[in-house]
Amino acid sequence: MSRACEVCGKKTTAGRSIARRGLPKHKGGVGLKTTGITKRKFKPNIQRVRAIINGGVRRVRVCTSCIRSGKIKKAG
Repeated sequence: MSRACEVCGKKTTAGRSIARRGLPKHKGGVGLKTTGITKRKFKPNIQRVRAIINGGVRRVRVCTSCIRSGKIKKAG
């Protein structure tokens, strides 16, 4: 099972974490220096909920933003 929302399709995306040192120029320093770049992942907050779909109750994997916005009707 993939870590993806069954309603909106939100899934894990890749990004980078940038480590810097130094004082920024606008604070009186000589500027920030990049000391390392590492890959990271942004994961959506996926929950398994019982939802009413097409008149029946089914377990679905949905992100919390879809639950909060009311895109699904929770059963029970």
